[in-house]
Amino acid sequence: MIGLVLGLGMLALPVSAQKAERKQIRSGNKLFDKEKFTEAEIAYRKALEVNANSPQATYNLGNALYKQEKAQEAMTQYQSALAQTQGDPARQASVLHNMGNVFMQAEDYTHAVQAYRQALINRPTDDETRYNLALAQALLKQQQQQNQDQQQQDQDQQQQDQPQNQDQQQDRQQQQEQQNQQQDQQDQQEQEQQQEQISKEQAQQLLDALMQDEKEVQEKVKKLQMQQGQRVKIEKDW
Repeated sequence: MIGLVLGLGMLALPVSAQKAERKQIRSGNKLFDKEKFTEAEIAYRKALEVNANSPQATYNLGNALYKQEKAQEAMTQYQSALAQTQGDPARQASVLHNMGNVFMQAEDYTHAVQAYRQALINRPTDDETRYNLALAQALLKQQQQQNQDQQQQDQDQQQQDQPQNQDQQQDRQQQQEQQNQQQDQQDQQEQEQQQEQISKEQAQQLLDALMQDEKEVQEKVKKLQMQQGQRVKIEKDW
Protein backbone atom coordinates (compact mmCIF):
# COMPACT_ATOMS: atom_id res chain seq x y z
CA MET A 1 0.00 0.00 0.00
CA ILE A 2 1.71 3.15 -1.23
CA GLY A 3 -0.46 6.05 -0.14
CA LEU A 4 0.23 9.77 -0.38
CA VAL A 5 -0.18 12.23 2.46
CA LEU A 6 -1.12 15.88 2.31
CA GLY A 7 -1.98 18.40 4.99
CA LEU A 8 0.09 17.89 8.17
CA GLY A 9 2.74 19.93 9.96
CA MET A 10 2.12 23.30 8.35
CA LEU A 11 0.76 25.35 11.26
CA ALA A 12 4.22 26.37 12.49
CA LEU A 13 5.21 27.83 9.10
CA PRO A 14 4.38 31.25 7.67
CA VAL A 15 1.45 31.23 5.29
CA SER A 16 3.66 31.82 2.27
CA ALA A 17 5.87 28.87 3.18
CA GLN A 18 2.84 26.68 3.78
CA LYS A 19 1.51 27.57 0.32
CA ALA A 20 4.86 26.83 -1.30
CA GLU A 21 5.09 23.50 0.48
CA ARG A 22 1.52 22.52 -0.45
CA LYS A 23 2.12 23.54 -4.06
CA GLN A 24 5.19 21.30 -4.40
CA ILE A 25 3.48 18.37 -2.66
CA ARG A 26 0.43 18.64 -4.93
CA SER A 27 2.70 18.84 -7.96
CA GLY A 28 4.58 15.77 -6.78
CA ASN A 29 1.34 13.89 -6.17
CA LYS A 30 0.10 14.59 -9.71
CA LEU A 31 3.39 13.41 -11.16
CA PHE A 32 3.30 10.34 -8.91
CA ASP A 33 -0.20 9.43 -10.12
CA LYS A 34 1.09 9.65 -13.69
CA GLU A 35 3.93 7.30 -12.69
CA LYS A 36 6.51 10.01 -13.31
CA PHE A 37 8.36 9.07 -10.17
CA THR A 38 11.62 10.87 -10.92
CA GLU A 39 9.83 14.18 -11.47
CA ALA A 40 7.72 13.52 -8.36
CA GLU A 41 10.89 13.00 -6.35
CA ILE A 42 12.16 16.42 -7.46
CA ALA A 43 8.91 18.09 -6.41
CA TYR A 44 8.92 16.47 -2.98
CA ARG A 45 12.54 17.48 -2.43
CA LYS A 46 11.60 21.07 -3.26
CA ALA A 47 8.86 20.84 -0.65
CA LEU A 48 11.46 19.68 1.87
CA GLU A 49 13.62 22.66 1.00
CA VAL A 50 10.78 24.80 2.25
CA ASN A 51 10.03 22.63 5.31
CA ALA A 52 12.68 20.03 6.16
CA ASN A 53 10.38 18.51 8.81
CA SER A 54 7.40 18.00 6.54
CA PRO A 55 6.07 14.47 7.24
CA GLN A 56 4.01 14.60 4.06
CA ALA A 57 6.95 15.44 1.79
CA THR A 58 9.20 13.00 3.62
CA TYR A 59 6.75 10.10 3.37
CA ASN A 60 5.78 10.83 -0.23
CA LEU A 61 9.46 11.16 -1.18
CA GLY A 62 10.00 7.70 0.30
CA ASN A 63 7.19 6.37 -1.91
CA ALA A 64 8.69 7.97 -5.02
CA LEU A 65 12.09 6.48 -4.24
CA TYR A 66 10.54 3.07 -3.57
CA LYS A 67 8.84 3.15 -6.97
CA GLN A 68 12.26 3.83 -8.51
CA GLU A 69 13.60 0.75 -6.71
CA LYS A 70 15.79 2.88 -4.47
CA ALA A 71 14.90 0.79 -1.46
CA GLN A 72 17.59 1.97 0.94
CA GLU A 73 16.93 5.64 0.24
CA ALA A 74 13.20 5.02 0.61
CA MET A 75 13.77 3.33 3.98
CA THR A 76 15.70 6.37 5.20
CA GLN A 77 12.73 8.61 4.37
CA TYR A 78 10.25 6.22 5.98
CA GLN A 79 12.27 6.17 9.19
CA SER A 80 12.25 9.97 9.24
CA ALA A 81 8.51 10.02 8.55
CA LEU A 82 7.92 7.53 11.36
CA ALA A 83 9.66 9.85 13.79
CA GLN A 84 7.73 12.85 12.44
CA THR A 85 4.30 11.19 12.81
CA GLN A 86 4.49 10.28 16.49
CA GLY A 87 1.01 10.49 17.98
CA ASP A 88 -0.73 9.81 14.64
CA PRO A 89 -1.46 6.05 14.61
CA ALA A 90 -3.12 6.03 11.19
CA ARG A 91 -0.19 7.64 9.42
CA GLN A 92 2.29 5.61 11.45
CA ALA A 93 0.47 2.51 10.18
CA SER A 94 0.97 3.64 6.57
CA VAL A 95 4.67 4.29 7.14
CA LEU A 96 5.16 0.94 8.86
CA HIS A 97 3.27 -0.86 6.10
CA ASN A 98 5.59 0.59 3.46
CA MET A 99 8.63 -0.19 5.56
CA GLY A 100 7.38 -3.77 5.61
CA ASN A 101 7.21 -3.66 1.81
CA VAL A 102 10.86 -2.57 1.63
CA PHE A 103 11.85 -5.43 3.92
CA MET A 104 9.86 -7.85 1.76
CA GLN A 105 11.67 -6.66 -1.33
CA ALA A 106 14.98 -7.33 0.42
CA GLU A 107 13.70 -10.79 1.50
CA ASP A 108 14.18 -9.69 5.10
CA TYR A 109 11.00 -11.42 6.20
CA THR A 110 11.76 -11.21 9.91
CA HIS A 111 11.72 -7.40 9.92
CA ALA A 112 8.83 -7.36 7.45
CA VAL A 113 6.72 -9.36 9.91
CA GLN A 114 7.66 -6.98 12.70
CA ALA A 115 6.77 -3.91 10.62
CA TYR A 116 3.38 -5.29 9.49
CA ARG A 117 2.49 -6.33 13.05
CA GLN A 118 3.29 -2.86 14.34
CA ALA A 119 1.24 -1.37 11.50
CA LEU A 120 -1.76 -3.51 12.52
CA ILE A 121 -1.41 -2.40 16.12
CA ASN A 122 -1.79 1.17 14.89
CA ARG A 123 -4.57 0.29 12.43
CA PRO A 124 -6.15 -3.10 13.21
CA THR A 125 -8.75 -2.94 10.42
CA ASP A 126 -6.23 -2.74 7.56
CA ASP A 127 -6.89 -5.90 5.51
CA GLU A 128 -4.06 -5.18 3.06
CA THR A 129 -1.53 -5.08 5.91
CA ARG A 130 -3.05 -8.23 7.37
CA TYR A 131 -2.63 -10.01 4.02
CA ASN A 132 1.00 -8.83 3.73
CA LEU A 133 1.65 -10.00 7.27
CA ALA A 134 0.32 -13.48 6.47
CA LEU A 135 2.45 -13.60 3.31
CA ALA A 136 5.56 -12.44 5.17
CA GLN A 137 5.00 -15.07 7.86
CA ALA A 138 4.64 -17.82 5.25
CA LEU A 139 7.78 -16.68 3.43
CA LEU A 140 9.68 -16.43 6.70
CA LYS A 141 8.71 -19.98 7.61
CA GLN A 142 9.78 -21.18 4.17
CA GLN A 143 13.08 -19.30 4.45
CA GLN A 144 13.78 -20.77 7.88
CA GLN A 145 13.04 -24.27 6.59
CA GLN A 146 15.38 -23.72 3.65
CA ASN A 147 18.10 -22.53 6.01
CA GLN A 148 17.62 -25.61 8.17
CA ASP A 149 17.75 -27.86 5.11
CA GLN A 150 20.92 -26.15 3.96
CA GLN A 151 22.51 -26.56 7.38
CA GLN A 152 21.58 -30.24 7.37
CA GLN A 153 23.08 -30.65 3.91
CA ASP A 154 26.26 -28.95 5.06
CA GLN A 155 26.47 -31.27 8.07
CA ASP A 156 25.85 -34.33 5.89
CA GLN A 157 28.53 -33.16 3.47
CA GLN A 158 30.98 -32.69 6.32
CA GLN A 159 30.25 -36.19 7.56
CA GLN A 160 30.78 -37.55 4.06
CA ASP A 161 34.01 -35.64 3.71
CA GLN A 162 35.31 -36.79 7.09
CA PRO A 163 36.05 -40.44 6.08
CA GLN A 164 37.72 -39.13 2.95
CA ASN A 165 39.82 -36.85 5.07
CA GLN A 166 40.71 -39.78 7.33
CA ASP A 167 41.64 -41.87 4.30
CA GLN A 168 43.75 -39.04 2.99
CA GLN A 169 45.41 -38.70 6.37
CA GLN A 170 46.17 -42.44 6.44
CA ASP A 171 47.56 -42.24 2.92
CA ARG A 172 49.78 -39.36 3.95
CA GLN A 173 50.95 -41.31 7.00
CA GLN A 174 51.72 -44.35 4.85
CA GLN A 175 53.59 -42.19 2.37
CA GLN A 176 55.53 -40.62 5.22
CA GLU A 177 56.39 -44.05 6.63
CA GLN A 178 57.54 -45.24 3.21
CA GLN A 179 59.66 -42.15 2.82
CA ASN A 180 61.12 -42.71 6.29
CA GLN A 181 61.89 -46.35 5.43
CA GLN A 182 63.51 -45.33 2.16
CA GLN A 183 65.55 -42.74 4.00
CA ASP A 184 66.60 -45.31 6.60
CA GLN A 185 67.64 -47.73 3.87
CA GLN A 186 69.56 -45.02 2.11
CA ASP A 187 71.29 -44.03 5.34
CA GLN A 188 72.14 -47.65 6.03
CA GLN A 189 73.56 -48.11 2.54
CA GLU A 190 75.63 -44.98 2.91
CA GLN A 191 76.87 -46.20 6.29
CA GLU A 192 77.78 -49.57 4.84
CA GLN A 193 79.54 -47.89 1.95
CA GLN A 194 81.45 -45.74 4.39
CA GLN A 195 82.36 -48.78 6.46
CA GLU A 196 83.40 -50.63 3.32
CA GLN A 197 85.45 -47.65 2.26
CA ILE A 198 87.09 -47.54 5.66
CA SER A 199 87.79 -51.26 5.47
CA LYS A 200 89.42 -50.82 2.06
CA GLU A 201 91.54 -47.98 3.37
CA GLN A 202 92.54 -50.01 6.39
CA ALA A 203 93.39 -52.99 4.18
CA GLN A 204 95.46 -50.77 1.91
CA GLN A 205 97.26 -49.33 4.88
CA LEU A 206 97.97 -52.82 6.19
CA LEU A 207 99.17 -53.92 2.76
CA ASP A 208 101.39 -50.89 2.50
CA ALA A 209 102.81 -51.66 5.91
CA LEU A 210 103.49 -55.27 4.92
CA MET A 211 105.16 -54.16 1.71
CA GLN A 212 107.24 -51.71 3.62
CA ASP A 213 108.25 -54.46 6.02
CA GLU A 214 109.04 -56.76 3.11
CA LYS A 215 111.12 -54.03 1.49
CA GLU A 216 113.05 -53.57 4.66
CA VAL A 217 113.57 -57.33 4.89
CA GLN A 218 114.77 -57.48 1.29
CA GLU A 219 117.21 -54.64 1.90
CA LYS A 220 118.53 -56.48 4.94
CA VAL A 221 118.91 -59.64 2.84
CA LYS A 222 120.73 -57.71 0.14
CA LYS A 223 123.07 -56.23 2.68
CA LEU A 224 123.64 -59.65 4.14
CA GLN A 225 124.26 -61.08 0.66
CA MET A 226 126.70 -58.32 -0.11
CA GLN A 227 128.52 -59.06 3.02
CA GLN A 228 128.53 -62.75 2.22
CA GLY A 229 129.47 -62.02 -1.43
CA GLN A 230 132.76 -60.86 -0.31
CA ARG A 231 133.27 -64.32 1.01
CA VAL A 232 131.15 -66.49 -1.33
CA LYS A 233 130.14 -66.30 -4.95
CA ILE A 234 126.68 -65.20 -5.55
CA GLU A 235 124.88 -67.83 -7.60
CA LYS A 236 123.13 -66.77 -10.79
CA ASP A 237 119.53 -67.49 -11.46
CA TRP A 238 118.53 -69.79 -14.31
